[in-house]
Amino acid sequence: MDIASFVRAMPKVELHVHIEGTLEPEAAFAFARRNGVSLPYASPEAMRAAYDFKDLQSFLDLYYAACSVLLTRRDFYDLTWAYIERAAEEGIRHTEVFFDPQTHTSRGVAMSSVIRGISCALSEAHDRYGITSRLIMCFLRDLPEEDAFLALRQADAYLQWVDGVGLDSGEVGNPPSKFERVFAAAREKGLHAVAHAGEEGPASYVRDALDLLGAERIDHGVRSMEDPDLVERLARDRVCLTVCPNSNVRLRVVERMEDHPLKRMLDAGLAVTVNSDDPAYFGGYLSDNFLGVARALDLTLEDVRAIARNGIEGSFLEPEAKSALLAELGAL
Repeated sequence: MDIASFVRAMPKVELHVHIEGTLEPEAAFAFARRNGVSLPYASPEAMRAAYDFKDLQSFLDLYYAACSVLLTRRDFYDLTWAYIERAAEEGIRHTEVFFDPQTHTSRGVAMSSVIRGISCALSEAHDRYGITSRLIMCFLRDLPEEDAFLALRQADAYLQWVDGVGLDSGEVGNPPSKFERVFAAAREKGLHAVAHAGEEGPASYVRDALDLLGAERIDHGVRSMEDPDLVERLARDRVCLTVCPNSNVRLRVVERMEDHPLKRMLDAGLAVTVNSDDPAYFGGYLSDNFLGVARALDLTLEDVRAIARNGIEGSFLEPEAKSALLAELGAL
């Protein structure tokens, strides 16, 4: 079986996708018309043409502006359902979805609209397609920790639909230590903890995310390779790293896919996974990321199988569900 056929056939798990990052330009314009919001682009094509990012911050500036069209529970449901339909077409069996509540509540959108809209679509995904999911609420690291505490309090009545907390947005200058207390509070509520670290920030941010935030997974983590002791620790402890190849190229973390460290990370024994991050902005969903990095780095079928296995093992699925997916993957 060739790589492309294997990627199509294998049971896929996605652990790093921002639901706001699945907002395609056509959908953004549809939501804008529905809600009476103006976008600073003449057309969806003009919006897509603006996706020439110099770094993470240049992307975030556009990303947050586009989020202005998301105002109602229906918007968040429709946004999530559009992603689910793509996921079903790709053969994604389980997805762990990030959302950024502070981006919306700061504009007067009710926390209930955000969480209920997303969670309703995720529930229907299981009923219609058999896709299981987890929902992870991310704190914006460029804002003060007090804002993160406010978001946690606002979400308190809806935590039955939330499985974990994460940390995203501008990494440089916003170390994990800034959010140590709010992550402790979230863990006390029984929530899983993950964190973006080692994307643009240094390898030390990965270590701090583990030690100070209690992160069970590291989102991105590509700069971990700069610290041999950290690499040894991550390999020994089988810490899952949710790597996003297309994102890393589009945000200039690496200049070319051929320069991506994923193969070196895999060879070093790291539990790397492949994910789409913000696929509407970075030119591809999950399968596109698998195929792009596999071709650029000359990955073998067994490399791809190992990456898929890492995703299943690194998920927050129940052990029985993991075993079933692993058995299905192993049978290919």
